[in-house]
Amino acid sequence: MKNLLSLIVAALLTVLMVGSAFADKITVACDTSFPPFEFKDPETGKHTGFDVELWDAIAKKIGADYTLQPMDFNGIIPGLQSNQVDVGIAGMTIKPARSKVVDFSDPYYNAGLLILVKDSENSIKDIKDLKGKIVATKLGTTSADFVKANSGAKEVKLFPNSDAMFMELMAGGADAVMFDSPVIGDFARKASKGQVKVVGPLYQGQSYGIAFPKGSKLVTKVNTALKALRDSGEYRTLYIKWFGSEPK
Repeated sequence: MKNLLSLIVAALLTVLMVGSAFADKITVACDTSFPPFEFKDPETGKHTGFDVELWDAIAKKIGADYTLQPMDFNGIIPGLQSNQVDVGIAGMTIKPARSKVVDFSDPYYNAGLLILVKDSENSIKDIKDLKGKIVATKLGTTSADFVKANSGAKEVKLFPNSDAMFMELMAGGADAVMFDSPVIGDFARKASKGQVKVVGPLYQGQSYGIAFPKGSKLVTKVNTALKALRDSGEYRTLYIKWFGSEPK
């Protein structure tokens, strides 16, 4: 009888462990091109960046196995709504319209919007000077909403990724780019080799959050992990690594 009970208990434990492992296997969506938050490393061919490494640290804290699923930014929220993905981390601004259809973690990054122009451009000094101009930004973002509502631009060109909007500026197809401050700053420092400059102040302060399907049980776990990473200094280390400054 004791041997039989032992076998039954062992079988139940195995089922529970297997069930738990499958439950923790989650799909995490990230943007295909959003440096320094997420991008494909040309040397390794793998996606990396602040968001990717932050999520990896969170996953270790909550004991979750995951698959990273790079996709265009504007496909992430529909993917969460249809439960095709379990998590979205892509420099996503927490705003009321999005909060109606997905749940967000506590903020993990504070940002804003900046205007980028060619170094030779002297007629644009702030958002008022975008009136009658062609402005490039990213499809489905807070930046697009803000530019359309506040710039008076002749045309707002929308692109599926950051690389394309910067290429449009460099090729002369746009007078300016308006987008999230860390991405603008990263491009100005690294990719442009002194060919561009930032003009005007920081517009529309905003916070990024990690997104989940409505009612996801992961939200509380992730918030607890975020706090632990901040308290331990791990968050600060990642922040300095990718942005070169203290967390704001």
